[in-house]
Amino acid sequence: MIEVSRVFKELGGELVLNDVTLTVSPDEILVILGASGAGKSVLLQHLMGLMKPNRGSIKIDSVDITQLPEDELLKLRKRIGYLFQEGALYDFMDVFENIAFPLREHTKLSEAEIAKKVRDILEIVDLTGVEEKYPANLSGGMKKRAALARSVILDSKILFCDEPTSGLDPILSRDISNLIRDISRRFHTTTVVTSHDIPNSLRIADRLTLIHQGRLVMTGTKAQFEGSQHPLIREFIG
Repeated sequence: MIEVSRVFKELGGELVLNDVTLTVSPDEILVILGASGAGKSVLLQHLMGLMKPNRGSIKIDSVDITQLPEDELLKLRKRIGYLFQEGALYDFMDVFENIAFPLREHTKLSEAEIAKKVRDILEIVDLTGVEEKYPANLSGGMKKRAALARSVILDSKILFCDEPTSGLDPILSRDISNLIRDISRRFHTTTVVTSHDIPNSLRIADRLTLIHQGRLVMTGTKAQFEGSQHPLIREFIG
């Protein structure tokens, strides 16, 4: 369970998170919608503990992460997968080594056990056979798949995805969105996605929330969003 309670954040004299209150249930896929600069990524960084609010609390499994020292935050982040907008693969490592890296850093698995886990996750994300390729030789969609594989290789129970379909064409955007949904269901992760990709967000989310100028306008199901007459909702989802 993720619980955000009355969070305020000011950056450069501007209030970028304004009294944000939100809960994410276990195994739920929540999509945070909003235009560029609305506060989506800032909110996601707060959920990771990469930023601290000026006021308010953020609890993960009843622990207020805003009060944790850095060493405790590092332990927490080992349980969280993060899919960066650009993938953030290491250019000097091939696909296998990129995905194996968290296992080598944070587990005591043998090389044989690491190899099996990497091969298994590559099969799940449909990248079997690309282990020796480097990021420069991958398509945009393949990079996102490899980055997603790395984000869940530690059996993370929480998954954060920052604009995962950014820069992809409609077909690849659909495929990556489907993969995020399938992995969330398969591994029973609590998943939070930031996006301005309306069609795919409506398709994969259990619930959605719209953030506008740092405030949450509405949180609800696809049916509630599609049925809403709120002018900002209508403008955003058409």
